[in-house]
Amino acid sequence: MIRQGVSLGLSAALTRATAGALRARAPGGRERWERKNYAGRNVELYAGPASALAVAVGAGRVSPAAGVAVAVAGICGAYDDIAGADDARRGFRAHLRALRDGEVTSGAVKLLGISAAGLVAGAFLKERPLDKLLAGVVIAGAAHFVNLVDVRPGRAAAAVLALGAPGLFRAGPGAEIAATAMGAAAAVLPDDLGERAMIGDTGAHALGAALGAAVVAGWGSPRSSGAESGGGRAGLVAHAAAVVAAAVYGDKVSETVRVLGGT
Repeated sequence: MIRQGVSLGLSAALTRATAGALRARAPGGRERWERKNYAGRNVELYAGPASALAVAVGAGRVSPAAGVAVAVAGICGAYDDIAGADDARRGFRAHLRALRDGEVTSGAVKLLGISAAGLVAGAFLKERPLDKLLAGVVIAGAAHFVNLVDVRPGRAAAAVLALGAPGLFRAGPGAEIAATAMGAAAAVLPDDLGERAMIGDTGAHALGAALGAAVVAGWGSPRSSGAESGGGRAGLVAHAAAVVAAAVYGDKVSETVRVLGGT
């Protein structure tokens, strides 16, 4: 547990330090770093890129492929935070409908970009073709799920803490990646709950991708010439099914909140 504790502490410290640095400099002006939350209160956006940077660095320290996937998830989320700030559509189904109609929304770019990054990371993290695919689904699915549950203050960060905790007790790199995600989530949770800050798509997608990468790294062996255990394959299948079902459910919740006047 020592390595997990170090990863958690470093991630939390880097998140707080980065948020503080961004707040002091406010690149582009402070107005760019403010949004109104579901209750109409002004909140800061520094926590999003700060947590994304921390988890990308922490995950990359353990697995470069995981770090890249987390970084891409954060970048895609940041693009949607900026380009899609005035787009009232929420949930991947709404953006897929727009794409079907010939409109490439920022949400569609985010969806496709994160999915591609997850599949590429899965290809590096696993050996067999089916496991590569399952790993990609888990990473991308977890990223989208955490973002979809981010409909009220603290929901996404709290979900990362709850879902990441069991991974701390598994041996191997997955435990360190889980600790990294939890450290960043713990660092932003007080300000998020206090409605002083929000992590936005930037932070939610990065934290979710880190959770997915932790699952992938923790179930079965990483790339190797040996066959993975049946338990490893079964674990990937179970997690892939779970994140897909959770993402679909979260999409329905997100759309319901929008209809009722939420975020």
